[in-house]
Amino acid sequence: MATDEVLVTARDVTKVYDTGKIEVHALTGVTLDVHKGDLVAIVGPSGSGKTTFLNLVGALDVPTAGQLSVLGHDVAELSKRRRADLRLHELGFVFQAYNLVPVLTARENVEFVLELQGVNAERSTRALEILQQLGLSEFADRRPNELSGGQQQRVAVARAVASKPQLVLADEPTANLDGENAEILLAMMRRLNTEFGITFIFSTHDPRVVAHARRVVTLVDGRVAKDETKTPAPLTDEAAPIQET
Repeated sequence: MATDEVLVTARDVTKVYDTGKIEVHALTGVTLDVHKGDLVAIVGPSGSGKTTFLNLVGALDVPTAGQLSVLGHDVAELSKRRRADLRLHELGFVFQAYNLVPVLTARENVEFVLELQGVNAERSTRALEILQQLGLSEFADRRPNELSGGQQQRVAVARAVASKPQLVLADEPTANLDGENAEILLAMMRRLNTEFGITFIFSTHDPRVVAHARRVVTLVDGRVAKDETKTPAPLTDEAAPIQET
């Protein structure tokens, strides 16, 4: 559940893309807070600014105007190097296309991120632990082309949470999954949220994601049209167990 600790603070955040011919206003004065323990779905029609907002929170870009603080860092004030460090060490990412390294096994994909973070002696053990926690130990030595779409996305989540980030950003994580695998993935994320306190922000068109969210922020034309809290859907019994190690 959400706490009083604020992880993301957006105040009048605006993002304008200059194409050389016209200016595209992707966000116009977005103001909201995301608290530790939140499970937030950012929704809205195509072009509403969902992915732009997620990219700004992920320090992949900087606002044109306004203030955006992520985990205590003013994103606009960070150099490119510091923004890269923030993404590597303090945030987790889950993408629609999985983005697994095809020549690496599931374990090696998780290890790769830990290696980039400077984890050496224990990274193989840590990778196997997180795969086991998420019910993926039997797939540890399989490469992505030997896994189903649902299994690949679960490995992507394992990679995202291996370093125990406070905040995970998920861009359309269920878009390529069927109903059963989407439910398994969402229930797994719910349990990471409730049992480990990991905060999730989803950018999504998927009503299944919205059903599992505790908070739904609707963007329309780059502005916050609604910000509602809700009771999430009941968890199914299909999700992999989450085990403390």
